[in-house]
Amino acid sequence: MEKKFSNLHSGEEACLYTIQNGGLTAKITNLGATLVQLWVPDASGTVQDVVLGYDDAQAYVDNDGFLGATVGRNANRIADSRFPLDGKICVLTPNEGENNLHSGPHPFNVRLWTLANLEQDSVTLTLESPDGDQGFPGTAHIRVTYRLDGEGCLHICYEGRSDRETVFNMTNHSYFNLAGQEHPEKAVHQVLSMPARHFCPDDAQNIPTGEECPVADTPMDFRVPKPISRDLDADYEPLHLQGGYDHNFEVFCNPCATLTDPDSGRSMAVYTDCPGIQLYSGNYLDQTGKDGVHYGKHSGIALETQFYPDALNKPKWKKPIVPAGKRYVSETVYRFSWR
Repeated sequence: MEKKFSNLHSGEEACLYTIQNGGLTAKITNLGATLVQLWVPDASGTVQDVVLGYDDAQAYVDNDGFLGATVGRNANRIADSRFPLDGKICVLTPNEGENNLHSGPHPFNVRLWTLANLEQDSVTLTLESPDGDQGFPGTAHIRVTYRLDGEGCLHICYEGRSDRETVFNMTNHSYFNLAGQEHPEKAVHQVLSMPARHFCPDDAQNIPTGEECPVADTPMDFRVPKPISRDLDADYEPLHLQGGYDHNFEVFCNPCATLTDPDSGRSMAVYTDCPGIQLYSGNYLDQTGKDGVHYGKHSGIALETQFYPDALNKPKWKKPIVPAGKRYVSETVYRFSWR
């Protein structure tokens, strides 16, 4: 189903697309190919919206938290807004000090995408990113498909192709609260499990140092499920530097993360073909969201599948570089259950 979302200050109209299947309902806007709502039942059959967001389209432009956003061409940070490619240095537009965050000051999530296909259980949106867009080479044709499979899964598939060698490292930046977005105080107490054996510590500017440190005997160890809040305030430098969790973890198996709300019985398992996943505990949230709910610090949990941050400048890490004409494709699946 398609309907008007709201008008932007530019006079342009943003649309809202509803897809349904297997007890789940998702609402996506063509503004940024953004996930606006995701309704999931709990153990008693009560359906609640489990992602943070806003009631009107303009709020997605005015606020910088990337709520529900499709992020590209490159997710996360690039140090000094530059990286080597094909024997040259690509210089990007900085938007976080000297660094580049989520591709620059005019990110994909504030652009109007084009509807390519709408079915009862899926929607596909497309975007053309021109050559030199915020410094990235090549004209890139990008597609994002949201699909509900009837088995409790939300699939997000990213596709791209460019006429020049370029970077493709896309993700979704939804903040989840499995207790329902109207209960922000409960998000950080939900239980997280991640099999990751290593994580990437950052410097004071949130740029990875290039190390991959063992999680064993640190607050970064989620191999045994625990509430996110348990070690959030631990006396541990990586947590002090970022004000909480905002770190990349290795992905070597699936599911790479499982988030559970014991009170509602909702659980979400994350599956991906990416080498990393960013755990972000909403350390800088301070916004008014849907239904007037205040999203303060730690009101939602982001689990962003990705290549390692700043991998383009780290010799040992796999790089999100795609040759000219070659198709980029990546999929992340969020599997929900309730009991």
